[in-house]
Amino acid sequence: MNPNDLQTIPDVQSFEDNRRLAINKVGIKSIRHPVKVLDKSGGVQHTVATFNMYVGLPHNFKGTHMSRFVELLNGNEREISVESFEPMLRGMVQRLEAESGHVEMTFPYFINKAAPVSGVQSLMDYEVTFIGEIREGGEYEFTMKVLVPVTSLCPCSKKISDYGAHNQRSHVTVTATLADHVWIEEIVALVEGQASCEVYGLLKRPDEKYVTERAYDNPKFVEDMVRDVAGLLNAEKRIVAFAVESENFESIHNHSAYAIIERDKRLAA
Repeated sequence: MNPNDLQTIPDVQSFEDNRRLAINKVGIKSIRHPVKVLDKSGGVQHTVATFNMYVGLPHNFKGTHMSRFVELLNGNEREISVESFEPMLRGMVQRLEAESGHVEMTFPYFINKAAPVSGVQSLMDYEVTFIGEIREGGEYEFTMKVLVPVTSLCPCSKKISDYGAHNQRSHVTVTATLADHVWIEEIVALVEGQASCEVYGLLKRPDEKYVTERAYDNPKFVEDMVRDVAGLLNAEKRIVAFAVESENFESIHNHSAYAIIERDKRLAA
């Protein structure tokens, strides 16, 4: 194609729209791209993230340029890092001539954990999402979401049973809006410390005995889980807003138990 011909191809997305309805978020979902993430030990994890990328569309524009989102991802260095996250988001808003923008980056993050008795080491993976948002006026906000699998043991089952108690694997998800840097490992440790017991990738028989008895000695309802975690998040000054959810995949029911606590400290202040 002759480059001059491009000038004759209509840019339909830029046509005017007369319905006078702005769109809060428009863009692309579920595109994968390499990323690199610093861990607390000083190392770098190379992984693949799934991106959702949106901008706010003013009422007078018919559409946004979807291809530009992909160009922005590929226009960065081969791997996107945490350091390039905000500049990428600001570049997206500028490139698409928008006043607001939103990027979500979800990836698996691995932590090397030692079993509680044998000390045998194995990797545990956690689902992490970085969420960046630029509001009208240019204010940038960063939120980190971490899903932590843990064990919960039912206090009621323990209380009413002559022996044993039902327990289950639970997913505790913390979504924290940050005023300062917080390591992923810090969120994981905070949650695991409030569970009936941690979950490990590899356990020997002495470890299995320990985690079974540890959970039995530390029963938690789903309500206990979110309240205990929320109490610690509430005291953490680097976190200005949070939501903590717990979903217990019940072992004696065909449903899950669920609880959530949300708090924006800025509103409370």
